[in-house]
Amino acid sequence: MNVLIVNTSDKTGGAAIAANRLMDALQSHGMKVRMLVRDKQTQKLEVNALPRTLRNKLRFVWERAVIWLHNGFSMNKLWLADIANTGTDITKLPEFEWADVVHLHWINQGFLSWSDVERIVKSGKRVVWTLHDQWAYTGICHYTDGCERYQSHCHHCPLMFGGNADADADVKGGKDLSYRLFEKKMKTYRLVNHITFVGCSQWISDLARKSALMQGLRVVHIPNTIDQRIFCPTDKTAARVVHGLPQNKRLLLFSSLKVTDKRKGIDYLIEACQLLHQQHPEMDEKIGIVVVGKRAESMQGAFPYPLYAVDYISDESRMALLYTAVDAFITPSLQDNLPNTIVEAMSVGTPCVGFRVGGIPEMINHRHDGYVAKPCNSQDLADGIMYVLDDENAAKLSPAAAKFAAQTYNPSRIARMYEDVYSS
Repeated sequence: MNVLIVNTSDKTGGAAIAANRLMDALQSHGMKVRMLVRDKQTQKLEVNALPRTLRNKLRFVWERAVIWLHNGFSMNKLWLADIANTGTDITKLPEFEWADVVHLHWINQGFLSWSDVERIVKSGKRVVWTLHDQWAYTGICHYTDGCERYQSHCHHCPLMFGGNADADADVKGGKDLSYRLFEKKMKTYRLVNHITFVGCSQWISDLARKSALMQGLRVVHIPNTIDQRIFCPTDKTAARVVHGLPQNKRLLLFSSLKVTDKRKGIDYLIEACQLLHQQHPEMDEKIGIVVVGKRAESMQGAFPYPLYAVDYISDESRMALLYTAVDAFITPSLQDNLPNTIVEAMSVGTPCVGFRVGGIPEMINHRHDGYVAKPCNSQDLADGIMYVLDDENAAKLSPAAAKFAAQTYNPSRIARMYEDVYSS
């Protein structure tokens, strides 16, 4: 069985990382796998890329321009939607001809148009689509943020200019970009019965089944996997030496590709630390904050504790050591499916604290291997930090986190689950 994994990139973004790890797991399981991307950033021979042409670059720009135009010439929310109005027909490529199974992951930002997706599903090849966000079963948004219109028909999209109409407003009167793409998706999905959607989290799988687009289609749940040779428990003291971190601090880690991304919730972590500073002054000399990602230095002075800023780390071995070096990973994300960061941190035995949003409650077992706080509640986030920093709690949380991650995200287990999907 030949499997072609399709993703916009092979390295940048959570979906790219997950797709790359899945490719490695499937290959180790004895399967023939290739990856097709628009933006190749690794040296892997099994990763093939589209030609780096001006046309492919302009496709990305054109899609953004159309969204900008329909959004009243506003840059606000420009990156929260994709309309798939332009892309590349991959069905004529040799990689596509080679494949028995076409496994879609994240294919947005001008990589594949919806017409290209329709060509793929009409080709007759078995299609599997892993849901790294909600876009495949909504009109144009990646995360619905509480909007439930996708359960009947998207219209008057809140992401578009003038789209905040009442949910009971006339659907046909709201024929905006979300309505039009929803119609196209509905038409495509009704053409086939050989496509399977895979939710990385149970949360996103359950929401997918509520979508009007998914009725009658197969939706299953399979978590992401991880390289357990890299992300495994090691010596904390040595890890701190590698990253130049102090040995006498209780270190909290926050990580994001861009730390100022509001969706990742660093403002809540700052507020939680300020509460800790007021309520537990005895911890002032003990706590340190490690922030990793682009613009990490901009957080200097934001916390009441010493800040150790680390630029974005692309090397997985160095990132695994950073997770090992800290005492807890804090992920106050406001929207998330199955964050790779939590998988990585727990795999090395570092307990996590996060909000009860998306798939996060499935990943952190409350007070067993971490702490799940009330959404957007800085006080509960602060309480969670104190809970995982407690010496008695930490002694049990760390091994429990490593054990849960080793069982749940095991590469062989995930490969077998996907093999069953490919062949059924």
